[in-house]
Amino acid sequence: MAAAFAERELDRRNAGDRIEVLTGGTRPADHVHDVVVEAMRELDIDIGDRTPREVTPEELRSADLVVTMGCSASDVCPATWNGESRDWGLDDPHGRPVEAVREIRDEIEDRVVALFDELLPERPPAE
Repeated sequence: MAAAFAERELDRRNAGDRIEVLTGGTRPADHVHDVVVEAMRELDIDIGDRTPREVTPEELRSADLVVTMGCSASDVCPATWNGESRDWGLDDPHGRPVEAVREIRDEIEDRVVALFDELLPERPPAE
């Protein structure tokens, strides 16, 4: 969800040449959970064709900013990362009802937009 919202913000802000979004998990599932796909489709974002991937230690070391969701990064040591790290401490949507997933989705969206506001203080063009 966070990567999809970040990609949307890159497009909205025409910032693809300034920020690269890399997504991955420490213990990724083998597919995006149906309830997550459903919750994102409600916002006209289709992530049904995506496949979760594992993030590599090399990718973490090369990142300027690493954002973890809090639900699966407890065994990853941020001291090995070169850039800044932030943990958003969100609930894992796996196995949750769609109502709970919507709340998690909305929290992720708010945090991604706020992060982009911080990184790119100029306002995006109105939609």
